[in-house]
Amino acid sequence: MSLSDLIENNRQWAETVSREQPDLFPTLAKQQHPKYLWIGCSDSRVPANEIVGLLPGELFVHRNVANLVKHVDFNCQSVIQYAVDVLGVEHIIVCGHYGCGGVKVAMGQDNAGISDYWLRSVKDICVRHHDEIASCDGGDAKLARMCEINVVEQVSNLANSKIVQTAWKRGQKLHIHGWIYSIEDGIINDLKVSRDASSPGDDIYMPEL
Repeated sequence: MSLSDLIENNRQWAETVSREQPDLFPTLAKQQHPKYLWIGCSDSRVPANEIVGLLPGELFVHRNVANLVKHVDFNCQSVIQYAVDVLGVEHIIVCGHYGCGGVKVAMGQDNAGISDYWLRSVKDICVRHHDEIASCDGGDAKLARMCEINVVEQVSNLANSKIVQTAWKRGQKLHIHGWIYSIEDGIINDLKVSRDASSPGDDIYMPEL
C-alpha cells in the first residue's frame, strides 16, 4: 500500500464519518472533552480507539514502548498533567498487552541499543519479581505474567505521581485502572488493580497544597 493509498483511505473515511455523523467534525473542531486517558504500548496491533470502540475526541492517548509511566519522562508527565488538569479526565487506563516486545527484551540479556536505557526500569521490575516469574511454567507463561506485572507497576507509578496525588488531594474525581489486551483474540482483561482517592497510599507521595 502506497502513501497515496493512505491519503485516499483517509478521504473515504472522512466522507463515511461525515455522512453517518454530520456533526462530529464541526464539534471536534471547537473542543474536546474526553473522559479517558489511555496510556498504552506503541505496538501497531493495539490501536487504542478501535479496541474500545470510541470515536475521535473520546479518548486522550499516550503511547510508548512497553506502556511505561516514568516520573522523569516529561513527555508522559505532560500528557498526564494536561489530561488531568486541563481536560479533567475521570479515568486513566494503563493498558499493556500479552507478548509485548519491549517486556520481552527487558527479560533477556541481548544488547538492544538505546532501547536498553528506556527498558531499564522494566528490567528492574523483572529483578524484583524474579521468584514469581521463575515459578511460571514455560517462556510464554513467564512473559505473559511479566506483562501483567508491568501494568501493575505502572499503575502504582501513576498513582504515586505528583499530578495524580495533587488531583486527589483537591477532591478531583479520578480513577486509575490497569488492563491488558490479548492480540490473539482482541479481548481486554481488567487486572483489578484500580486506584482512586480512597485507595491506601504512602504519605510521602502526598504534596502540600
